[in-house]
Amino acid sequence: MLAGKTAELVTVTPDQPVFEAVRKMDQHGVGAVLVMRGQVLVGILSERDYARKVVLLERSSRSTRVEQIMTTEVVTVEPQQSVAHCMEVMTRRRFRHLPVVMEGRVIGVVSIGDLVKAVIEDQQADLDALQRYIAS
Repeated sequence: MLAGKTAELVTVTPDQPVFEAVRKMDQHGVGAVLVMRGQVLVGILSERDYARKVVLLERSSRSTRVEQIMTTEVVTVEPQQSVAHCMEVMTRRRFRHLPVVMEGRVIGVVSIGDLVKAVIEDQQADLDALQRYIAS
């Protein structure tokens, strides 16, 4: 389950310059920002989008708007979905950030790092339980 595994929402609007979106990513230590029009998720912009659609094409991050390079087909999950399911979706689709939506409203974002950390914590708990069992 994703409960408790969602990160702070870092958002931009579609009409903002890409430069501002990248600055927000840096300030918040995240690799992607949600693109929102009011309360509606309209896209996601990642460091990968920036590198491929601005840097490699020698565009200006100050004059390019977020909506010009954002990913518009955003895959989302609900809070009750498992960590394993999210990892499978992210691996198959080759992205690293997954918005979490409940009743049509974005409530968070999980990154591949969040999911790997959750798996490691679960495995450590299992190992600790086994060690306690063996020691008793």
